[in-house]
Amino acid sequence: MKNPVLHATFFLVLFWVLFSSLSFHAVHAQEAEQPSCKKPALEHEPADFPLQSSSRWRYGAYLDVAGIVNFNFPDSDRWRNRSTASWHNQPAPNMVLAYVRKEATASSRWGMELGVQGGYDTVDFAFLPGEKKVDGADVLRHAHRANVSYLAPMGNGLLVTVGLFESLMGYESLYAKDNAHYTRSWTADYSPYLMFGLNVVYPVNDRLTVSPFVINRYAHLSYTVAQPSYGVKWSYRFMPHLTVRQTLYWGPDQTDASLGFWRLYANHIAEWKTDKLIVAWSYDIGTENIAHHPGSPRAFVMGGNLTVRQQVTDSWAVAVRPEFYWDRNGQWTGSEQFVKAVTSTVEYRMPSRWGTATARLEYRYDESTGVGGGFFRNGEVAPGVPRVAAGQHLLLFGLLLTFDSSHPSSSF
Repeated sequence: MKNPVLHATFFLVLFWVLFSSLSFHAVHAQEAEQPSCKKPALEHEPADFPLQSSSRWRYGAYLDVAGIVNFNFPDSDRWRNRSTASWHNQPAPNMVLAYVRKEATASSRWGMELGVQGGYDTVDFAFLPGEKKVDGADVLRHAHRANVSYLAPMGNGLLVTVGLFESLMGYESLYAKDNAHYTRSWTADYSPYLMFGLNVVYPVNDRLTVSPFVINRYAHLSYTVAQPSYGVKWSYRFMPHLTVRQTLYWGPDQTDASLGFWRLYANHIAEWKTDKLIVAWSYDIGTENIAHHPGSPRAFVMGGNLTVRQQVTDSWAVAVRPEFYWDRNGQWTGSEQFVKAVTSTVEYRMPSRWGTATARLEYRYDESTGVGGGFFRNGEVAPGVPRVAAGQHLLLFGLLLTFDSSHPSSSF
C-alpha cells in the first residue's frame, strides 16, 4: 500500500541531493575550464532560414530522466490525458536517443537524418486518444527522425525533405532539452511532434520563408484513411529579434474521408528572442465535423500559452508559462474540458568536454473543469473507476544529458 508522505519525502530528498551535486561539480568545472562563448537561451532553432555555407556529419546522444511528484498521488501513477512526462511518483526514464545526421548545403547538397529513441515519452506521442494505430506502431515509435534531403540550386536554395522529420507545427519539441520548460504545454501534446511525408523550404528573402508540406496524417502513427493531408508554414522576421510564424493544416483525420469531415488546424507564434530573453506567444485553433455522430456536430479546440525565459547567468535560467486549453467536444484529448495551467522552472546548465548536463527544478499547477475534466487522484469511486480532482500540483526534478560531436558542450 502506498505511503504518499514517504513518496514525496523521497523525491524531494533526491532532488536536493542531485541538484546540490551538480552545482558543486559545476563550480570546479568552471574553475578548470571557462567557456569560450556564451550559449543561446535555447539551443533548438526551427529551420526557418536553412541556408548553410558548409557541410558536416554529426552524431550524438541524449538522456532524459526525471522524478515527478504528483500531490494527488493517483493509484495509477499517471497524468490523465497526457502523453509526455506522464509517469509520476516514480523514477521516470522519459527519453533516450542516439542519432546521426548530415546537413544539406550549397557545397554538399544531399543531407540525411537517422535516429532511434526510447523511453516513456515515446509510447503515445504519435497518436490522439482513441485513434487506431498503424501496424507496427510499437516499433515505428522508436524512430527519432528518418529522412533524406536535397538543397536544389534554385533561386535562394530550395530544400526538399522526404521521410520522418520534425513537425512544422508548434513551438515546443518532443525533447525537453529543446524547450524552456521540462513539461510541455497542452497545445504541444495535442499537435504533431513529428511529421511523415514531404516538405519544401524556400527562403523568399532574408525575412520571409515559406514551407509547404504533404504528410500522411495529423498524428503520423495513427490510421484513419489512406489519403494524404496538406499544409503550409510561413515565417517572417519583422526585425532582428522578432519573428512571427503560422502553420495551416488541412486533411482527413477520421474514418470518413469526405471533404466535409476534414480537419482544419492553425498554429500561430510570435517570438521575441535575444541571447538573454525569450518571450513567445503561441495560439492554436482547430475544428472538424465529427463523422458518425447524429447531426455531425462541429468540434472545436483552442489553446494558447505565453513562454517567458530569462538567462540570468551563463549557467542559470528561469522561465514561466501560463496557458489555457479548451477541448469543447473531447475530440483531441478524449475528454470535454477546459484547462488552465501555470509552469515555473529553474534551470542550471553545466557544460563539459563530453557534453552538457542540465538540471531543471519545476513546479506546475493544472486545473481542469468541464463534463470530462479532472485529474486522477488516489482512491476509487467504484471498482475500476478512479477518483478525479479538478486540480493537480506537480513538483519535478529533470536531469538532461546531451552530447553532439560537432558541439561537445551543447545540445543539438
